[in-house]
Amino acid sequence: MQPAEFDQIVERALRRIPARFRKRLENVAIVVEQEPPRPGLLGLYQGVPLTERGVSDSFRMPDKITIFQGPHERSARDLAQLEQMVADTVWHEIAHYFGMDEARVRRAERRRGIR
Repeated sequence: MQPAEFDQIVERALRRIPARFRKRLENVAIVVEQEPPRPGLLGLYQGVPLTERGVSDSFRMPDKITIFQGPHERSARDLAQLEQMVADTVWHEIAHYFGMDEARVRRAERRRGIR
């Protein structure tokens, strides 16, 4: 799949995030890279979660959410599964941005029927 096509899948996944959360995404860059820095990653959040920020944190570099194209493509059986996997990964990384640690994200995913 061409990178531009995968970018569109990520954009559609972002639109699936409820508006009340999308509106609160500030100073966060969402990027696509081909491969992760270590095996097993589909996405990566880098930054300071909202729950850990203070008033003195107003001038900072953007947080970064990276979605890795290669592992998604290798894991998906078809386009529909790829779209769902990317949507799940985007949701997962945005949950970290909002302050959910890995254990809490995993519990929420189980309630949503993910992974």
